[in-house]
Amino acid sequence: VGKKVQAIYLWWHKPVIDKELLQSLPNLKVIANSGVGMDHLDLNLVASFGVKMANAPRAVSSSTADTGMALLLASARRLVEVHNISISPSMEYCEVDILGVKIAGATLGIIGMGSIGYKVALRAKAFEMNILYHNRTRRKVQEEQAVGATYCEKIDSLLQQADFVMLVVSLTPQTHKLIGKRELELMKPTATLINISRGAVVDQEALGAALQTGVIGAAALDVTCPEPLPRDHPLLKLKNVIITPHLGIRTDKATYMITEEAVENILAALNGLPLPSEVFPS
Repeated sequence: VGKKVQAIYLWWHKPVIDKELLQSLPNLKVIANSGVGMDHLDLNLVASFGVKMANAPRAVSSSTADTGMALLLASARRLVEVHNISISPSMEYCEVDILGVKIAGATLGIIGMGSIGYKVALRAKAFEMNILYHNRTRRKVQEEQAVGATYCEKIDSLLQQADFVMLVVSLTPQTHKLIGKRELELMKPTATLINISRGAVVDQEALGAALQTGVIGAAALDVTCPEPLPRDHPLLKLKNVIITPHLGIRTDKATYMITEEAVENILAALNGLPLPSEVFPS
């Protein structure tokens, strides 16, 4: 049926798009992805076959921003720890051992102020947080003022000031291990690192060492590398880490909207119209 296939809808990176598959589909016009991240695709290879590509940024931004704020709040108030205490047989604890971090008045540093990062800022403003952000391109002044965000041209400045650092960048060669030993040492010893982008954006070995030695206070990760982590991975044994299984976009409505957005892009490609969410090779 290879000659009949004109579109592929990728769901959680399946099917794998490689040269052999592309060669077997001579009439393929478009590949629509079920999410924002495109790091699982060789964009230049796909483009060399004359195939268009699209993602689903509109469908996933709100759900992913919700996940980011949920992780921030859960880590700050140590919800996993206190849940385990609450269901334990003895229910014994010392109040000073479960003190959380106050959110209102704390500083959130957002690295990557695209559509998801901006929605995180909107939510953080409602929690009365001070917002810093670093991005390849600065947002318009009106957009900054709407969320009370301050632009940091240098990532180092953001890392030094933030109580919470949230990663919301795409995985590219430039962002691979963007946060490593040097960057972690710039953060406050009480700071929390939150990652809702891709696991490979963080040097996980350096992160584990930083968490164990008090270089930073805590981490909340919706993404790891690999996913899932091996069951004996050191990060799984630390009390100051929360890990969720890449659930950023996993809500009932977001899943439905992703499919709608993918269909919209596919129909546009098949009818020779501009794709609403077209992605181009860098």
